[in-house]
Amino acid sequence: MTPSFSSYLVNDRFGDPGVYVEIKWARRALLFDLGQNDALSPTRLLRAGDLFVSHTHMDHFIGFDRILRVALGRGKTLRLFGPPGLIANVSGKLRGYTWNLVDGYPLAIEVKEIYPQEIRTATFLATDGFQPREMPPQPRVGAECPSAPFSVLADPMFTVQAIALNHRIPSFAYALQEQFHINVNRERLHAAGLPVGSWLKELKQYLWQGRPDDFRFTATLYFEHRREERAFTLGEVRDRFVTITRGQKIAYVVDTRYDDENEAKIVELVRGADQFYCEAPYLEHDADKARERYHLTARQAGLLARKAGVRNLVVFHFSPRYTGMGDVIEKEAMEAFEGR
Repeated sequence: MTPSFSSYLVNDRFGDPGVYVEIKWARRALLFDLGQNDALSPTRLLRAGDLFVSHTHMDHFIGFDRILRVALGRGKTLRLFGPPGLIANVSGKLRGYTWNLVDGYPLAIEVKEIYPQEIRTATFLATDGFQPREMPPQPRVGAECPSAPFSVLADPMFTVQAIALNHRIPSFAYALQEQFHINVNRERLHAAGLPVGSWLKELKQYLWQGRPDDFRFTATLYFEHRREERAFTLGEVRDRFVTITRGQKIAYVVDTRYDDENEAKIVELVRGADQFYCEAPYLEHDADKARERYHLTARQAGLLARKAGVRNLVVFHFSPRYTGMGDVIEKEAMEAFEGR
């Protein structure tokens, strides 16, 4: 199975937190946290239109300025999601610059900050000098159960859920879940005399949208020496050429301490993740320091991954006090993860 998402850390394990997730075949990406991001090319940053902020401590938010600079003058919308206060934080960033010459620029920034009971939204347009336009608050779906994960972004292909963790302020953890995975059998296509191509992307969109089996669509097929329009029935194409399996899941947890409440929230959010990115700033012999600073140890990260039944654990956000000891931190996490 070829995965739909390709993910990796923006920086090394001692650098600012951030995970970049590329959605294959879509020229689209998601970015979790906005720490220093010079390692990402402008092209990659421009693909990341959906930005998920855990909280706005400097090492998680200083990269907003570079994204703004790269996107300025582009005809796109940046969408930011995060905890209470994010609108004011973005507004403060934007007020730090002078915008008298951007009235013809097409950039829009939409910010959603999520409270236990509601979601507040503000839009900043370059054409208005990035003056905030705040919308009426909307009720948050699932507000009746504040300790459960809640939906942040719903796309036909995937959802992003979050949970608020305790870092002496709310720090959001996130989980990206593919609705289901669609694998097209190219050998069967070839045997039927059908080419691969962009029509398969359209097919996948119809499946993710939940179109009925009798839904008819016309696809443009590109053969070696000709182009052809052909009508298909969705159910027939699915049954002949498609295998549907469990969707991919990627989870991201940073800046929280190990206690019963946070543990329960994290385990529920990340359960069964294929890839679990988890902070591990401290070694276990400094657990008191970790608790005082509202962070995890490497052993605690491994225990969380084990309890959640994830497939793969990636630890990062190591404290500089352990410079040169990255392998030691990773070993401690993996031993706890594997039950050794």
